[in-house]
Amino acid sequence: MKNHVLCHEDFQDFPIGEFPYDPDHSAMGEYQYVTAEGYSGRWLDQVCNYTWNGAGPTWLITEQNGRHAMECMRVEKNKPHRMFPTLETGAPSWRNYAVSVTLRRLSLRGTAGLVFCLNHSADTLVFALEEHGAATLTYRHKEELHPLGRAAFPQNPDDDYRLSVDVQGDAVRCCVDGVPLIEARTSVAARGGKVGITADCPARFSEFEALVSPEEAQAIALREARRAALEAGEAAQHPAMKLWKKIDLKNHGTSRQVRFGHLLGDGSWQVVLAQMQRRVSRDAYGFISCLTAIDLDGNVLWQLGEPSGHADRLGKVSADMPLQVYDIDGDGADEVICGWDFEIRILDGRTGRVKRSVKTPVADQDDEGLIGAPYGAYAFARLNPDGIRICNLRGLPRPRDILIKDRYCRVWALDDELNTLWRSKSLTNTGHCPLPVDVDGDGKDEVLVGYRLLDSDGTELWHYPIEKDHTDEIVAGRWSPRDREGRFACVSGTQGFFIGDFYGNIIRRDMIGHAQRVSIANYCPEREGLEIAVTNFWGHQGCIFLYDCDGEPIWELQNGMNGNIIAPVNWDGDGSELILTNADPHAGGLLNGKGVRAVSFPDDGHPVLCCEACDLCGDGRDELITWDYHSMYIYTQADSPREQTYHPVKTPLFNASNYRGEYSFPDQRCLTFRADRSRLKGHEAEPSRGAKES
Repeated sequence: MKNHVLCHEDFQDFPIGEFPYDPDHSAMGEYQYVTAEGYSGRWLDQVCNYTWNGAGPTWLITEQNGRHAMECMRVEKNKPHRMFPTLETGAPSWRNYAVSVTLRRLSLRGTAGLVFCLNHSADTLVFALEEHGAATLTYRHKEELHPLGRAAFPQNPDDDYRLSVDVQGDAVRCCVDGVPLIEARTSVAARGGKVGITADCPARFSEFEALVSPEEAQAIALREARRAALEAGEAAQHPAMKLWKKIDLKNHGTSRQVRFGHLLGDGSWQVVLAQMQRRVSRDAYGFISCLTAIDLDGNVLWQLGEPSGHADRLGKVSADMPLQVYDIDGDGADEVICGWDFEIRILDGRTGRVKRSVKTPVADQDDEGLIGAPYGAYAFARLNPDGIRICNLRGLPRPRDILIKDRYCRVWALDDELNTLWRSKSLTNTGHCPLPVDVDGDGKDEVLVGYRLLDSDGTELWHYPIEKDHTDEIVAGRWSPRDREGRFACVSGTQGFFIGDFYGNIIRRDMIGHAQRVSIANYCPEREGLEIAVTNFWGHQGCIFLYDCDGEPIWELQNGMNGNIIAPVNWDGDGSELILTNADPHAGGLLNGKGVRAVSFPDDGHPVLCCEACDLCGDGRDELITWDYHSMYIYTQADSPREQTYHPVKTPLFNASNYRGEYSFPDQRCLTFRADRSRLKGHEAEPSRGAKES
């Protein structure tokens, strides 16, 4: 008999008002760990949407006749893509339970009901009451809905209904007010998982309960103990973190606009921090207001502009800033290349003195067809640069060219003297972070700008057959042993994650919602090739997906947080990599290739807003850097320093970006390409209907 209480929730301990949420509904959580303020009890809300800015919370705690209830207040649910507000609770170890809730349909237009056997908010079974007088059992996975059962059930907005689901093994039995309506068998039920409530229209939920048998309660406790033992055993195989540096950022701290480099030319590391402000409309014209260069002890080398002690309010800009640290003139010390007050400046890394500068391009093109400009017109006479990439367009011995862009439509190429080489205006969105890469081995970079591959002279070679949304991140490489030419791995928002060849054909695609970040590394040494990690954000955020070298899914999970960096970390120096999620000491840290947490951050009060991996100690292994607007902590391995023989090829720091796809390749061969030039020029890409879907 299922009479052991796993969860009973009457919402009485919640104060009347709003369930915690991000009132900005901003993109900060794409790359920064942002937590909502307030009491959330045992419940987790992982669904977010930028179209909800100013629309208030998704969930509201209300009171009627002395009883509290949780109400869903969302109406819009299909922009930018299909999503279902969901409140979840419980644990993946829960199985064979009976779950129930009292539901009042405040609107009859959408769907409202129970979620159960939930792996993440876009991978769950749902028993719901729907419009047109129906009760349904559905498996929601990624962007797809798989019907498992349907029954007629007339309903009205004035009555309460008691929805209940009983799960035993792979069998599911769904009732309303004790009357069985749907029965089904599915392997999804057998896996178990979390439970909760969901609605895509106004609905009121009260008296939620989850029950199991006493025997099953013992089995759940045993599974939890095994999980904890597995994590502890995994942690014992890796060096723990030890604090190496703690830096007071005083009044020049920032969010993720940080660059690392060798400004002094002596092999030591320095840090450049950019504070920024917004212009005109949200992140459309973010600009740098202060640059500060410091060493790893926090000493200020130089500063340009006036720092703000309120950067935590002024600096909430999720867009890239035009900033790179790179030795562009080959003098042995890094310069700081930045956009500053409608100029592109090359600054001496030692002093901050301007070595060379030029006014940004005049924004003289017609506003017609200009993508991403608020109010339909570009706001300024000159370009307000959105990002900078270092590239080699002229076939020089080392990269000495600069790519700049506006938010979503135009790119300009400059040489190291800041002369304009060419410019290009796109008919589709450029995305955030164009990727320069020499795909044909001629010594000159081509540039994948959104869905378009441009030649080194700016002419378009081909276009992936996608027109909507934009590409957030790209990785190029030969990560499969069967790949002789090279591929692109792209995450493109609502257009999902896809692998494309160098000729404009999509060869693998997975519609995972809003695809946000991608990294490629040797996460699973027992598998052939390298693995691909992907995460999402808008909609059902916080899911992490791992694929094999051919793009076949390995696993997917949700860690209940945003700001998942999923950067590859060479922590052990043994040829395998771990996955950096975020710096939260309780649920963040480093995952192994099986999705098990391998290394945890200490609970020492360190900042958790931002994190990064970089070899700062020089032994080949990565350090972990965490920071917020006030302080920076740097962690190294407990056994550091230690001589290493494994030195992977990593994403170059001189092309740092919020939106860089990241890789850690065993050697340079993974980045050596020989695409057929005759197939690149003027190629017409095949339609994506032939791509294999995950």
